[in-house]
Amino acid sequence: MADDQSEDEPTLAAGEFSPWMEQIEAALRGERGSDVPCGGCTACCTSSQFIHIEPDETDTLAHIPADLLFPAPRLPFGHVLLGYDQRGHCPMLVDNHCSIYEHRPRTCRTYDCRVLPAAGLEGDDDKVLIARQAQRWRFSFATQDDQIRRDAVRAAATFLDEHRDSLPVGAVPTTATQTAVVAIEIHHRFLSGGEATDHASVVRPNPDVVRAEIVRVTGARDRAQAHRSVPKPKWRQLGVESLLQISWFRRTKTGR
Repeated sequence: MADDQSEDEPTLAAGEFSPWMEQIEAALRGERGSDVPCGGCTACCTSSQFIHIEPDETDTLAHIPADLLFPAPRLPFGHVLLGYDQRGHCPMLVDNHCSIYEHRPRTCRTYDCRVLPAAGLEGDDDKVLIARQAQRWRFSFATQDDQIRRDAVRAAATFLDEHRDSLPVGAVPTTATQTAVVAIEIHHRFLSGGEATDHASVVRPNPDVVRAEIVRVTGARDRAQAHRSVPKPKWRQLGVESLLQISWFRRTKTGR
């Protein structure tokens, strides 16, 4: 059984849902990268995204010219962003290929646009190419458990949208990708028993329990990031929060 989305463009096989969920959850925990069958797609490389690079990514930093990097606002010293050119393209994209693929940032290694269809989201208006590619993915569901787990992710995404105004400060997703990531991280709260089994079903949990879970998962990302960081200086208020909209894969990761 396949996913049920519009077919305006040729579809792409996204894989079986539950195995993919295990992979993306491991990527979000920082245990592995995302194995995305991108083919020749460069949507995430050509969508005017700032790419966050952490201080411990020494190999990546050694392969990017220093003049292409600048300090990441409101993040500890040593965290930098890689910008994009006048076309909105990553400057490391050469002849439509990543010129540092084997040395690419952790952000790029963990990014997976399949989070959008998993959560039933179309994408953001200012990231048209990514949204278009994401809408082509079709998951397969080998068992009823797969469908239940997908439904729980989508229930979590709906909760985030409906309760946006009551979410904890600093834990409010501001983009479709951020919403999808958080929905994946908290989806087990929307499963009876906390996991997908033959007897599981999608439930409507206590909103306070969900809010506490959001605080827990975002706090875990903060702690993981702090563990890799060097001492934090006194940052000036730069007024450029939009630069950090790609910062929700493992707290500061959502772009390519």
